[in-house]
Amino acid sequence: MSLLPLDETASPRPHPPAEAGRRTPGATAARRVLVLLPLLLLAVWAALDRRAVHDGAVRLAGADPWWLLLGLLFTYLGAVAAACVRQGAVPERLPPGPLVASQIAAGAANHVLPASIGAHAVTVRFLLRQGVPLPRATASIALYALVRAVAKAPLVVVFVLAAPAAAPPVRLLPEGRTLVLAAVGLLLAPAAAAALCLLVRPLRRPALEFVRTALTDARRLHTRPARFLPLWGGAVAAPLFQASVVASVGTALGLPMSWPQLLFAFLAASTAAGAVPAPGGIGPVDAALVFTLAGYGTPLPLATATVIGYRALTVWVPLLPGMLVLSALVQRKLL
Repeated sequence: MSLLPLDETASPRPHPPAEAGRRTPGATAARRVLVLLPLLLLAVWAALDRRAVHDGAVRLAGADPWWLLLGLLFTYLGAVAAACVRQGAVPERLPPGPLVASQIAAGAANHVLPASIGAHAVTVRFLLRQGVPLPRATASIALYALVRAVAKAPLVVVFVLAAPAAAPPVRLLPEGRTLVLAAVGLLLAPAAAAALCLLVRPLRRPALEFVRTALTDARRLHTRPARFLPLWGGAVAAPLFQASVVASVGTALGLPMSWPQLLFAFLAASTAAGAVPAPGGIGPVDAALVFTLAGYGTPLPLATATVIGYRALTVWVPLLPGMLVLSALVQRKLL
């Protein structure tokens, strides 16, 4: 006969949970690797692109340093504008300082992976650390991308209407057959995604939850001025800040173009090449921008130097600080 009380013989008590703050050696090592990984990626990227780095430094050696400094200021103002859009895309209030820091880190990650995957991954991780549920965090990414894309096209129209002299004497739209193919592609992409979700049963429920969350949050955010004002204001300001970097570099190099022309050149080139998935838009936007600047009559070497200077101020110079900020956010468990 057991000497234990009846309530203790029914089932053994579970072991107390492990201490929340205790970290295993494997978790500590993984965190250290994550802290050093951005710096390693930076070193690999610089080694692979060393010729472009050298050419950009040589061409910019004779440029006006004050205009280049102004262009760098516009680069970091772009991170502030992106932070405004991120805040406007979620109902929860986010801490301003860490939010801006996360967008500086996201900008560095954006130049490693194509189609803004790196920036979105950093942002989703930051939102999860701030207590935002995963469905809402992913829905905010879709709203961010949609608002950024929608806000850029009207800027081009406004420039054409307000400053028609800024439009270059070249064809901005593709030929008829190319335009039809592009329109068909834009229509088939969402149709294919919807058909995939309907046919593949495991994807159906997450897709419906994502759409429901996205529509609910978008409707709720647009009833709150504290959200939709930074959402759309930041989306309009972000491409203008990027275009101002190009204008600053062009002025530093003595490009024979006015600021409205330089702003329009970037907006038109980035809008035309934005559909090509490249890391940070590197490649398609560069080629489109050189073509647009040449359409104004700019000599090709000078147009190429302007694009190299733009990349230096938006990629190479902020990359090391951005990677350091990314490592610091990981170290402080904000990512």
